[in-house]
Amino acid sequence: LVRKPEKVCWVEAAGTVRDGVRAYTALHYLSQVSPGKTVLVMDGASPFGTIAIQLAQHRGAKVISTAYSLEDKQYLERLRPPVARVIDVSNGKIDVAESCLEETGGLGVDIVLDAGVKLYSAEDESTSKSQLLPHKHDIITLLGVGGHWITTEKNLQLDPPDSHTLFLKGATVSFLNDEIWNLSNLQQGKYLYILLMIPILEDIMEKLSSSIFRPQLDEPIPLYEAKVSMEIVQKNQARKRQVIQF
Repeated sequence: LVRKPEKVCWVEAAGTVRDGVRAYTALHYLSQVSPGKTVLVMDGASPFGTIAIQLAQHRGAKVISTAYSLEDKQYLERLRPPVARVIDVSNGKIDVAESCLEETGGLGVDIVLDAGVKLYSAEDESTSKSQLLPHKHDIITLLGVGGHWITTEKNLQLDPPDSHTLFLKGATVSFLNDEIWNLSNLQQGKYLYILLMIPILEDIMEKLSSSIFRPQLDEPIPLYEAKVSMEIVQKNQARKRQVIQF
């Protein structure tokens, strides 16, 4: 539970808390973003990507993001403060690793937040969206020395050459599991410790109130349409955060 500031509406509060906690988990607990760092946020126009970009920028990081469509590219280019570079991968012809290395002068990025990765060769991928995902080798290539790769890919498989490259770079791979704090009694104390040091939920609300966080929200959905909305979310067809209004 967290107190809602008067300036924040209920829909924004409900639609931002989860993405806010995910962003703090990825950028504070798993990678310690700080001024001067370069962060690559894959699919930055997604609800989570939007909050992650805004948090990274607020912490003083330089942000690069990928766009999966022209609409996503235009949305990201309108963000203020602007992202350093928007990489449009919608046509499948842009090399993400090459673009990131060019943007960082060949040094690579410090933190990568993926939105899934391509684990196999192109002919083995079935859906159009998976065709737009970077290959795991691209992520490893664009990581800088001491970099952090935060992945949402639960079936990630690293081969010995992948591990060797990560070893040479001194890089780390962490898994962003939304439910980790609820699943592990051992870690809940550490989570509470983080909340004591940095009141995450209150900070999320404060950033909403001061317009540092500007979430990607769809129009409020009435309760009788909740089932249809859930089906859309489960099929990964929702590009904005869905909020049910009673």
